[in-house]
Amino acid sequence: MDLKLRGKSALVTGSTAGIGLEIARQLATEGADVIICGRDQGKLDAAAADIGAARAILADAATAEGAAALVAAVPTVDILVNNLGIYESKPFAEITDDDWRRFFEVNVLSGARLARAYFPGMLARDWGRIIFISSESAVLIPPDMIHYGMTKTAQLAISRGLAALTKGTNVTVNTVMPGTTRSEGIVSFLKSVASDASQSDAEIEREFFSRDRPTSLIQRMIEPEEVASMVAYVASPLAAATNGAALRVDGGITPTIV
Repeated sequence: MDLKLRGKSALVTGSTAGIGLEIARQLATEGADVIICGRDQGKLDAAAADIGAARAILADAATAEGAAALVAAVPTVDILVNNLGIYESKPFAEITDDDWRRFFEVNVLSGARLARAYFPGMLARDWGRIIFISSESAVLIPPDMIHYGMTKTAQLAISRGLAALTKGTNVTVNTVMPGTTRSEGIVSFLKSVASDASQSDAEIEREFFSRDRPTSLIQRMIEPEEVASMVAYVASPLAAATNGAALRVDGGITPTIV
């Protein structure tokens, strides 16, 4: 299927590994002019070579200074994918004020700043896509990751509020909410919460889904390519009628928020 993205410019944050790298690769495959960013020149160069066709910008999108440098280098984009994020498992009583600030800065403000920079231009040109990569943890808050879950819920709020400002235009703002997705750090994370870290990776994965993610319908980790396919469609002109949506990738139960 031709997603009609040829010639569209797309900025993907957190794009040197994992979900972000696969999103950038999929958009490039569909013909988009992809921009990736990161703090490490070596990782940027490797990611750009891996994708095969991407412009790499050395900038830390998690800081105000980095976001400003990124916007200065790339003044306009057609598609903004706010994928940058961090996570950890930590008992609530041990989450410090600095932890709360750090998670909010990286997971929430990074996307809010870039949306603030690019959204007005999208409205003026009457076309654009802003996509937040949130998580199932936005609505199913993990008790051992409450600070992380808070940031994912905040992304839903920003996305839905921005979508309301697009009424009558060809700009859309959506959120994609993957379940647990295979990534660079996921094996270490699953071992950190396993009852027995000496089990095989497959056994640890089965235990995690049985115990910690029982509402998942697929009962396995999502592959980054599967998330990327969803994002590429939402970024496409073919998804013009999808706006203000929170799109769950693994099909698990999503409770209603009143």
